[in-house]
Order: sequence, then C-alpha cells, then structure tokens
Amino acid sequence: MKNHIYILTAIATLLITGCGSEDKKVAVSASPAIIVKVNPVTTNNNNPFLSVSGKIQSVNSAELSTRMMGFVSKVHVNVGNKVRKGQLLVSINNTDLQAKRAQVNASITEAAAAFENAQKDYNRFKNLFADNSATQKELDDMTAHFEMAKARLEAANQLKNEINAQFAYSNITAPFSGVITGKTVKQGDMANPGMPLISIESPGNFEVLAMVPESEISQIKKGTQVDVVVKSIDKTLKGKISEVSTSAKNTGGQYLVKVNLDKTDANILSGMFVTVQFPVEKKSSTEMVMIPKDAIVTKGQLSGIYTVSKSNTAILRWLRLGRTFGDQVEVLSGLSSDESYIVSADGKLYNGIKILIQ
Repeated sequence: MKNHIYILTAIATLLITGCGSEDKKVAVSASPAIIVKVNPVTTNNNNPFLSVSGKIQSVNSAELSTRMMGFVSKVHVNVGNKVRKGQLLVSINNTDLQAKRAQVNASITEAAAAFENAQKDYNRFKNLFADNSATQKELDDMTAHFEMAKARLEAANQLKNEINAQFAYSNITAPFSGVITGKTVKQGDMANPGMPLISIESPGNFEVLAMVPESEISQIKKGTQVDVVVKSIDKTLKGKISEVSTSAKNTGGQYLVKVNLDKTDANILSGMFVTVQFPVEKKSSTEMVMIPKDAIVTKGQLSGIYTVSKSNTAILRWLRLGRTFGDQVEVLSGLSSDESYIVSADGKLYNGIKILIQ
C-alpha cells in the first residue's frame, strides 16, 4: 500500500512540474520583443602599418611631498594656477622646529664661548711651554681641551644646518615654473613623509607613452619619426621616438616606448589618449578589439556584453577586459572582430529576450 502511495505522489509531482515548465515557456515566448541598437566590432585590418594606443604626459612633471610630519598650515595655490620657480605652495606647521632651532642657537652660543676660552688657554700654555714654564703634559691637556671645544662648536653648527634643512621641507616650493595639476591636501590636514601634496607640470613640452607588443618591438628604433593621432581634437601631430624599453618584466609582454612630440599650437593636454602610427609594417595580424564602457554589463566581479544570437535573442557574453583608453575598453577574450554587440535597448535586457534590431 505504501509503495502505491509513493508512486502516485511521484506521478503527481512530475505532472505539476511539467505544467509549471510549460507555463514558463509560454510566458517567455509570449514576451514582446524589444528594440535594440547594435554596433559591429571594427578593426584596422586594412592598415598594413603598426598602430598602438598611447597617452600624452608632460615631459617635466613632479609629485611634491615632504620629509616631515605636521599639520598643513596653509595651501597657497589651487589646481590650474600658474606658478614660478621657488614660489611657496604649501606651508606645514613648524613650531617644533622653531623650538629646536632656538635650542641649537643657544648651544652654539655656549660652544662658541667655551671654544674662545679654550683657544686662549691653549695659546697661553703654548707660550709658557716655549719659555720652559709649563710641562709637556700640561700643554697636551690644554691642546686636548682646545680640540674638544672646537669639535663641540662644529657639531652645534652642523646641527643648525640640519634644522635649517628641515625648515625647507616645512615650506613646499615649486621646483620649476609650471601649472598646478593636482592638490591632495587642504588646511588642517596631517602631512606625512612621502605623501603626495601637490602635482605640478610645465606646459608646452609633451611626450607620449605607448605600449608595443613583443611581436613588433624589434622593428621600433630610437630616433624614428612617427605620427601621433589625437582623436579628441582631431589632430595628427609629429613626434620622434626618444626611448625604447628592452624589458617587459613588469608590463605583461608590452614594451614601453616614449615619443617626444614636436612643438605645436594644438590644444593638447596631459592625459589625452592618442594613436601612435609607426612607419613599419605589422608582423602580426592581431588587432585590438575595443568596446565602449557604456555597453558593458557588470555583475559582481564579472564583466560582459549583450550580443545577438541567430534567432534574434539577446545573449549575455562574459568578457576578459584589458586596458582602458578614454571611454573605450580593450577586450582580451570573449568577443571577436566579426561579431556585433548591443549598445542600447528600449527595455530591460536579459538573457534570451527577443529583440528587434533598429
């Protein structure tokens, strides 16, 4: 009897599950299609010459910090201000240094007086010894006393130099004339040794940092003239290769190449992304696949993009992403150059939803 009950229960469960699945399938198939816009993945396969992405930076730039700990008394500049060499940028409270300097000055005064007396005694005993009125031991003792007084005075003076050097780190000045590009502290903040306080760069003299793959680096030579395309301002600039790295130990198989830009009136700024066109033929046919940031879907630590299936449904494809260039992201795997991806939709996208391509 129990066995019959178990069999009937199992049959009922299967019927209920089957009905539920069928309802779900009908609901999905009955969902209206949403209108989407797609973009094809494009590459530069028609260009036989090597092109890589790069970034503009100032040739002369610095991150200013301090070697002492203290509260910031005042920040004298703002981002965008033009400054001259030696101009005061940040003041750090130096009350403790002032007290130490007062102590050192008192020590110098005391050491100087002791040295003067020791020098007089030494000269007097030296004359007495010449007249046979003092023994050799007395002269030796007086000489030692004089040398010790001299050493104490020299030590006090060196301590003063050390204190004066620390004062230089309490007043952060511009190492060269330029423009303030960053400010990470404000009045009242605690400045710590090595912590960046102010960023400065001199305008008008720029270079480009580019990464060249290992399959192409052997063709890149120092001194070669190159074209630098700045897409944001639609300009093509001229430059010359100034440095070619011989190691990719810390750059993941990419070799660093520096290009000094020629003087130009174009409105270029540090941080702009560019394309460096080298006058050498590509050895590898592999192209960089780029997609816009806005099209990327993130779930936790996963990143993906919606593509179009053969049956006109949306498929979420997980990607492995690389470097970021402005509003574009490099796709290392998960999307090939002959595919299309969804960039916008009139409704909520999810895996399997029917779509109509606009």
